[in-house]
Amino acid sequence: MSSATNLAHAVLRQLIEAGVSDFVVSPGSRNAPLLTSLNEAVKRELINLHIKIDERGAAFFALGVSKASNNYAAVICTSGTAAANFHPAAIEALHGMNKLLIITADRPARLRKTGANQTTNQVNLFPGIKTYDLSSEIEIRSLLNDGPVHLNLQFDEPLIATDKTDWLAGVKINPISYQNKLEGKIESGTGVLIVGHDRGGYRVDEVLEFAKQLNWPMIAEDPLSFPQSVAHAVLFLNDNEIAKRLAPENVVVIGRTTLSRSTNNFIKLAKNLIVIDPRASSIDSNREANLLLSKLPKQVFSEKADLSLWSTSVTLAAEVIRDLPWSEQLVISNICNSLPNGSALFVGSSRPVRDIEAFCKPRGGLDVFANRGLAGIDGNISTVFGIAKEFENTNAILGDLTFLHDISALTNAAGENIRIYVIDNNGGGIFSTLPQAGVEDFDQLFGTPHNLDLVEVCTGFGVNALRVSDASQLQNVLNKKVTGLEIVVVAVPNREINAQKLKDISQSISRAVRMGINLA
Repeated sequence: MSSATNLAHAVLRQLIEAGVSDFVVSPGSRNAPLLTSLNEAVKRELINLHIKIDERGAAFFALGVSKASNNYAAVICTSGTAAANFHPAAIEALHGMNKLLIITADRPARLRKTGANQTTNQVNLFPGIKTYDLSSEIEIRSLLNDGPVHLNLQFDEPLIATDKTDWLAGVKINPISYQNKLEGKIESGTGVLIVGHDRGGYRVDEVLEFAKQLNWPMIAEDPLSFPQSVAHAVLFLNDNEIAKRLAPENVVVIGRTTLSRSTNNFIKLAKNLIVIDPRASSIDSNREANLLLSKLPKQVFSEKADLSLWSTSVTLAAEVIRDLPWSEQLVISNICNSLPNGSALFVGSSRPVRDIEAFCKPRGGLDVFANRGLAGIDGNISTVFGIAKEFENTNAILGDLTFLHDISALTNAAGENIRIYVIDNNGGGIFSTLPQAGVEDFDQLFGTPHNLDLVEVCTGFGVNALRVSDASQLQNVLNKKVTGLEIVVVAVPNREINAQKLKDISQSISRAVRMGINLA
């Protein structure tokens, strides 16, 4: 038995026994010992093996599986540039505290810096993620803590064993249980609770229980998971005078703050800021607050807040946006209102995540995901495909540039029930709502018009796609059950029209709420 095969067997057996069941592989030469060994485990029905052409997409696929399963998912590649393609998903997993297990095959250490083919220094290739550079077996289970892990396996030739051994005999699977620790207590008066999209790694039910004890208004970047959250808060808090009127004594933030400038400015108005986020002790060690907690408190002592001004503000904002015209915001609201309970929803970065926070009615019954560790637009389709492995019905809302950025994922199109809504405004609509809007040569520099027929692009990959361009067409799609993979290209008004409409809505809400709470 070759040393390469022995090492592959030793590592994989430990991972299987620790409960790692999903392995995503981009084939190569140097990772052959792993791939052939995994195939044997597949035949024993011990694991799920996913073969992906592109390493970048493979890593995001594994990231999606890990998010949905709350378990480590392994992604495996050969040496050289293949390993470097894991970097985007690796740092997303690092900042999102996701359980991504990165396994890179490597040449023996003696070949580094010798000019050997396809050889570079893969140790500490992903800053912030510790590399375990292995030429022989070590104990693996204790390395699987909570965030991403990198195993760099030095495989010497021969890579393929000529003799066989029953290395899986007597395998006993004892999955690691990943439970959040709730410790300590928090004592405060009245205030506002703000919950970031990834909730600092805490489950929805854990946050709900904490919020129930706190008994304060809740602003959630993901209102689809928290039915009691304050609807449309980011819209009426955009008015500085309204924000000052609602300013609390205390603010508790779980996870990272939202993308909304109005929410972040609102936080600054509080006299006392409490942050609850495990990353504050490591990844976000420079984060500032009056009190930084790395664990969600088990006990809460607080005073019930007065909700009357909040309720009035919500009611008046809802009246302004009740009859939205055909727009990105109407599309996203209608999709989110129509999704059946038990569905998974992935939300793309840039405008979709902002529009959901601002315009959607709070609800529950959905499992909502997003790549909010670094909020990038890369790898989103691949992440959706990974998430779909754990659900009967998966939906996604992506911008057109986000969709095109990961279009190669369609070469390994998923077979699960997935519907991806692509908001097509022919470019980077988010930039039209940011400070750089209106600069000279804006469209060339920021707008990024693709000028593509996205339905034809999808059809070229052999994927079912259709286009909708009004509310009735969209509703017809929403009324149909998701079956297989389907791309729905939603043609919406251009970016400039959308940006102006958002400004108009903001001003209308400001006027209405000011009058309603006697600020006019």
